[in-house]
Amino acid sequence: MNDKIDAIDRKIIHLLQKDGKMKIKEVGQALKMTNTPVFDRIKRLEKEGFIQGYTTIVDKKKLGYNIVAFCSVTLEKHHKEYLIQFEEDIKSIPEIAECYHIAGLFDYLLKIVAKDMVDYQLFITSTLASLKNIGRVQSSFVMTELKKDTPLPI
Repeated sequence: MNDKIDAIDRKIIHLLQKDGKMKIKEVGQALKMTNTPVFDRIKRLEKEGFIQGYTTIVDKKKLGYNIVAFCSVTLEKHHKEYLIQFEEDIKSIPEIAECYHIAGLFDYLLKIVAKDMVDYQLFITSTLASLKNIGRVQSSFVMTELKKDTPLPI
């Protein structure tokens, strides 16, 4: 583990990963500490980049997103400027929930959310296919989500 954080910092991170809305007072009570040192530690962890932000996890299906697909993308050309352009392009596409530049049989792995198969097909044919330098795209569809855990083991 990182030398810049101690056991108390790890406990704070663990608590906030489980509940990002946890109040300073609640964190303090869990750690048997007063509010001020807890507040100071959280601010330091944020400033040093250990805590990068807070977010809300929503239910995709309740919002009408019934398809989750993993899409492997192979680029035609691998020059630096093509990679940078592809990465910039995909950052602005809201249907792409996650993107990873990977080593292996293809170049990028995208996690796509769509309302249904028609919506996904439209995304592939209109949005993804419009990007320059796309060589090959292969899709795999999630049948059952068995584990989706955002906290890191601390």
